[in-house]
Amino acid sequence: MKLYTRTGDTGQTSVIGGRVDKDDLRIEAYGTIDELNSYVGLAAACADPALFEDLRDQLQQIQHELFDCGADLAYATENEDRYKVRGELSARLEVWMDQYQQETPPIEKFILPGGTPLAAALHVCRTVCRRAERRVVSLFRTKQGNAEVLIYLNRLSDYFFAASRIANHRSDQEDVEYIRSANVFGKSGR
Repeated sequence: MKLYTRTGDTGQTSVIGGRVDKDDLRIEAYGTIDELNSYVGLAAACADPALFEDLRDQLQQIQHELFDCGADLAYATENEDRYKVRGELSARLEVWMDQYQQETPPIEKFILPGGTPLAAALHVCRTVCRRAERRVVSLFRTKQGNAEVLIYLNRLSDYFFAASRIANHRSDQEDVEYIRSANVFGKSGR
C-alpha cells in the first residue's frame, strides 16, 4: 500500500460515511486530537522508565484511546452502536488523578508550566488537549456525536496537569508558583 492516495489533492478528505473539506469542523477536531496524540508520544519518550513506569503505561493507553476518540468523531452520521469511547475511560482517569494527587504536595496557587522536560511536555499535552476539547465543542454545536469524547477530553486535560506535577515531584523538582496568583485552590490544594 502506498502512503499517498492523491484523493485529497483538491482539499477534501474522507470520513466514515462521506467526504468533507479538510477544514471541516470534524477534521479540525480529530486532527487536533491526532496532534495531541503525537505530543503524548513525545511525553512518554521523555519519561524515565525507572521513575515513571506507571505513567509511561498510562500514556500509551491514552494514545490508543485518543485514536478511539478520533474514530468516534470520524463518523459523518451519529452511530452509537460503533462508538468506542465510554464513560469508564473518564472514570479511570479520575482514579489515576486521585492517586497522583495523594503523592504530590498540595498547591494553593497557579503554577507555571514547566519544570522537568517531562513535566513541560505534559503541560503541552494539557494545553493541546484543551484546544482539542474546544474544537469538539465547536463541532457538537452543529453536528451530533459521541458526548463521551468531550467528557474524556475534559478529564484528560486535568489528568495531564496531575501527571505534570507527578513528573516534577518524583524528580525532586518543585513546581513554580505564579508570583501574582491569589490563593485559588484553598487550603486543601488537591
